[in-house]
Amino acid sequence: MAIVLLVILAVAWVGVRGVLAKGHLENAVADVQTLRTQLTGGDTASAEKTAAHLEDEAGAARSLTGDPIWRASEHVPFFGTNLRAVRQIAGVVDDVSQGAVSPVASVVDKLGTDLFEPKNGKVDLQPLVQAQAPVAKATATIDEAVKDADAIDTVNTLSPVTSAVNQLRNALTSVHGQVDTANRVVQLAPAMLGADGDRQYLLLFQNNAELRAGGGIPGAVALLNVNDGSVAFGEQRSGSSFGPYPESVLPLDDGTKALYGDITGQYMQDVTLTPRFDVSGKLAQAMWQRETGQHVNGVIAIDPVTLGYLLKATGPVQLATGDTLTSDNAVKLLLSEAYAKYSDPKVQDAFFASAASAVFEKVSSGGFDAKQFVAALTQSAGEGRLRLWSTDASEEQLIDGTAVAGALPTADQETRQFGVYLNDGTGSKMDYYLQKTISVGSSVCRKDGLPTSAVEVTIKNTAPADAATSLPEYVTGGGAFGTEPGKIKTLIAVYAPQNAIFLGASQNGKAVGVQTATDDGHPVAQLRTVLAPGESATFRVAFLGQAKNAKAGTEVLSTPGLEQTKALPLRFDCAAPVPQG
Repeated sequence: MAIVLLVILAVAWVGVRGVLAKGHLENAVADVQTLRTQLTGGDTASAEKTAAHLEDEAGAARSLTGDPIWRASEHVPFFGTNLRAVRQIAGVVDDVSQGAVSPVASVVDKLGTDLFEPKNGKVDLQPLVQAQAPVAKATATIDEAVKDADAIDTVNTLSPVTSAVNQLRNALTSVHGQVDTANRVVQLAPAMLGADGDRQYLLLFQNNAELRAGGGIPGAVALLNVNDGSVAFGEQRSGSSFGPYPESVLPLDDGTKALYGDITGQYMQDVTLTPRFDVSGKLAQAMWQRETGQHVNGVIAIDPVTLGYLLKATGPVQLATGDTLTSDNAVKLLLSEAYAKYSDPKVQDAFFASAASAVFEKVSSGGFDAKQFVAALTQSAGEGRLRLWSTDASEEQLIDGTAVAGALPTADQETRQFGVYLNDGTGSKMDYYLQKTISVGSSVCRKDGLPTSAVEVTIKNTAPADAATSLPEYVTGGGAFGTEPGKIKTLIAVYAPQNAIFLGASQNGKAVGVQTATDDGHPVAQLRTVLAPGESATFRVAFLGQAKNAKAGTEVLSTPGLEQTKALPLRFDCAAPVPQG
């Protein structure tokens, strides 16, 4: 009788504490949602109070599910599996509240979007320095929490418990990426903005009207002088003033030479022929040092579309030429109208450099909307328009894996990336009229479980029918490089993740031979097309992947043009992933 009574009491004890714990966990989840809203809205004072309440709720849930009776009940068949999972959920939530939310809440009031707005010509770096340790702790905590949540056994748990575990995992996955990015910014920004001494960066102003795999031809370059949070323009030069050099300024690996040639390291305007920005950065740094004797600490690349985004934050700027640059006219003025107004290429390059300088000067003065500014940089980085490379190995390690790194496609169990990179072969500015669409699809077509993926690229020359005569010769190229005026020659390189196998390619529905190569372990298929005004071409490439990543989703990295290209879904016949007609 005593044993039965003890069992009843234990069940009652666990049941009551379970109900209480459930209430605390639900309150904690509500606090998380409230906290995200408050942080997004800049209400840091309320966020600190919410963070404290979250810690109390999470701690209470953990306490209620961690006593000896609860732990002993976890060994009861079936029933115990659910109790164990609930305890583990409470533990993860409490760990995150104490090790991530609370440390960040202690500094969040000093980390608003206006942090990057200069005061008296400089950004106050001290709040970033003070945030480094708490944000690093939060990142480590989230890393462990992801592992702990993934380790919760839900094989025999009840549906509500399984659902709670999945919600926890999804939330942590989402937060993990955000916290990791925040940590990288906080760790990088002070040193790169000159907190430890003067820095110099080389700015490449890429021109999307003449495409390079990494964005566009670096038509103009400029030195950025950085000191303790202040940024100022230094010497400016035309990209065409660097090279040609008799040989590459640095040794090129076999993949780069095979696909893009030695010219990648012989002309500043060609350093972004490769999509690997770490390679582009090293080459640009070496060329600048060769011409000026000056060692820069890193290389940054932007394009006119990025300037357009930034102008939403700064408002219009006046150029020395008398032109007014706005968010609405930046792309058209810089990539099209400038060629009609200024026929001398050197004047055009100077015009591009002056545009970038004017925007940066307004940013340096603090005359901009901070939220719009951060949003502009975020959008530009996400679209592959903003690139950054550092000479410091520890900084480069933090940059690696972020949107600004300019790295090649990767693959894991969640996502398989492919790359579609375009290089102009016309020797002109006709890519202002090049339209691009991309589709990607994947399916397991084989008994061995290896996934087949296909990437389809369609490009179209949208120039006017009379482009050969109606457009300036500098825009059409005038046939100087072997392409008839009005036509667009393009080299399309499709990259797969490392260890993939090239299966075949087609153009306009018919099998076609392509150049195949390997770039840093990535199989590449490259095709050259020449399109007259109004013509288009569709190029499809298929690859075989690894079985461990068969269920992963697919993404495409792509050379940024005038407009952002979003990959569309592609369906194909497993019997013929690329047409053989």
